Amino acid sequence: MEAFLTLAEELHFRRTTERLGLAQGRVSQTIRRLERRIGAPLFERTSRKVALTPVGEQLRDDLLPAYRQIQRAVARATAAARGAREALRVGYSSPMAADFVLGAADRFAAHRPDVEVRIQEIQLSDPLGPIRSGQVHLQVTELPVVEDDLAVGPALIAEDRRLLAHHEHPFTRCPAVTLEDLAAATLITFTAATPPYWQEYHFPRRTPSGLPVPHFAARHWQEALAMVGAGKGVTFASARAEQYHGRPDIVWLPFPHLPRIEYAPIWPRAGSSSLVRAFLRTLVEGAPRPAA
Repeated sequence: MEAFLTLAEELHFRRTTERLGLAQGRVSQTIRRLERRIGAPLFERTSRKVALTPVGEQLRDDLLPAYRQIQRAVARATAAARGAREALRVGYSSPMAADFVLGAADRFAAHRPDVEVRIQEIQLSDPLGPIRSGQVHLQVTELPVVEDDLAVGPALIAEDRRLLAHHEHPFTRCPAVTLEDLAAATLITFTAATPPYWQEYHFPRRTPSGLPVPHFAARHWQEALAMVGAGKGVTFASARAEQYHGRPDIVWLPFPHLPRIEYAPIWPRAGSSSLVRAFLRTLVEGAPRPAA
């Protein structure tokens, strides 16, 4: 497995052999045995290049998550043999942020097997409670966060905003929905633990002309989705959230009239340990670069 995945990354037999510390020719022998076992070539070899075949690409994609899990398991066992491991607790507020945090945790573990990164979800009904109580040392969450006791890092993810409406809602028949139109709908928000400035940023109470926007507070995200799906109101989410929460009874409408939804790391100003700073660097290094 290791020889195959390393060659799939390097696409060069000599570099793979050197990286694995094997005798010359050992990688070629290993790959040939694997190809005989599978019954198909995994690599196309020419004098100029090495490339994965479609079967090789499929095997790489299927093996890689399992291989990384094996690496983490071995690293944890090694660290346990050396003594107790430090724990870093990291929170996330959406599945999209979870994917980003989990990727960072994998990269971090490759360099710091002595640290156990524990991941947990932060509910929007209490977005700042766990970071303040010490349940997590760091979390990636929706901006804005303007609190005297919390430090805020750079935005790591920025997503266009979508308006979620029942598939038979009048908004789905409009050429475009504007902020003024919100006065004719109930906007589903979240309970009072979110700061007022955060609520106003994501769920305005008035239209630009001053008309009130009716609000109804859900306790958590799944409840908000259920209400939208039942035609009880509309709500906002980031565009990529549709990958995780798409439903046949809900339409995700473009809504460029409010700022993009940004996610950034936050941590207690009094709790910026070297471990937190190291994980922050891993997060920032893995952030997607903005388009030119």
